[in-house]
Amino acid sequence: MNAKEQSLDRGEQTKFYTARVGTEHSGSRLDQALSVLFPEFSRARLQRWIRDGRVSRDGREVNRPREKLFGGEEIVLEARLEEQVESRPQAIPLQVSYQDDEILVIDKPAGLVVHPAAGNPDGTLQNALLHRDPGLIQLPRAGIVHRLDKDTSGLLVVARTLAAHKSLVEQLQCRTVKREYLAVATGVLTAGGCVDEPIGRHPMHRTRMAVVADGKPAVTHYRVLERFRAHSLLRVNLETGRTHQIRVHMAHIRHPLVGDQSYAGRLRLVAGMSPELQGCLYGFNRQALHAHRLGLKHPRHGEWMEWESAAPADLLRLLQLLRADQHDG
Repeated sequence: MNAKEQSLDRGEQTKFYTARVGTEHSGSRLDQALSVLFPEFSRARLQRWIRDGRVSRDGREVNRPREKLFGGEEIVLEARLEEQVESRPQAIPLQVSYQDDEILVIDKPAGLVVHPAAGNPDGTLQNALLHRDPGLIQLPRAGIVHRLDKDTSGLLVVARTLAAHKSLVEQLQCRTVKREYLAVATGVLTAGGCVDEPIGRHPMHRTRMAVVADGKPAVTHYRVLERFRAHSLLRVNLETGRTHQIRVHMAHIRHPLVGDQSYAGRLRLVAGMSPELQGCLYGFNRQALHAHRLGLKHPRHGEWMEWESAAPADLLRLLQLLRADQHDG
């Protein structure tokens, strides 16, 4: 396989890839064979390019992903990589836990939005990433393959190449990425457990999510690390990555996260709490959720890698006061 590049006036870049179909692909669908011949691109993207007429077979344009191959054909792929982001680079400080040519692991602070949107057109993680690595403009969402809510702190991984992006997306889809969180929930849980309930858009409040019958599958595992008089420190692991998943699932089992403005409801206090703890709970204006540990197979060499992020100062202060309250009680 070989490739040549051509720059386009609209900020796009086109690469022409050529490959010879081997006999092992005789009888295979065109899109199936291309996903093997050009592994840096996702099958969905290859299918889209086929339908757009950007693939030729022995000099003849083909536009049906299901077209069968015989083996021996020459394939030419016109891979057009558009600038994917609408936002501009901004010099926003980032805490980088790991970096190489393929991936970045970012330790995100609470309060930083991940993607630009109507209400947050700039000042986001995506803006910061484009400033740090301008080449990310060629990747979907500047290489961000999963997200954390604005007010959730901790680790997330960013792809720096198309091949890494494809690998990370596939790992997330196969549920092999390890994502472990620390969370402070309201109420005392007696044991760990699993919440396996589908999540979708709330039928009445469209900015919120909820457990709904026709939602997407969502599985959350939790384990109790510490119990306090009226709260619990949990270790939470995700199998799936639905929007607000941990927050929705914990609220569903009536143990919402401390500080969750959307799902926790009215703050509940216990008699005898110190003024310091009451003030901390009233002032904890984000969900008490931290992406503590991240593990994945490296996209290039396949070795398992893990990173850990210490709990931030606001969460440590909350835990300190909860422990003191437990002792005083």
